Amino acid sequence: MKKDIHPENYRLVAFKDMSNDDVFLTKSTADTKETIEVDGVEYPLVKLEISRTSHPFYTGKAKFLDTAGRIDKFKSKYEKFKKKPAKADSDKK
Repeated sequence: MKKDIHPENYRLVAFKDMSNDDVFLTKSTADTKETIEVDGVEYPLVKLEISRTSHPFYTGKAKFLDTAGRIDKFKSKYEKFKKKPAKADSDKK
């Protein structure tokens, strides 16, 4: 087995599912600037859009998630490229 290829800085990190506010702790090397207090102890925080507590495969329920307003964002971004309707020939006379 190769030596010195695995990170040494594993620590307890809190992962928070933003769709249902579930928080779980596990060891990780993920970098983060945010922290959260869990049971009186402060941990680095990693935010997730989906986890085992909200994913339809694990829950058995389908759920529509539009956390960032992606559809509205897309429509407003590409609205300027929308073709304008051509004027009818009667307007030219």
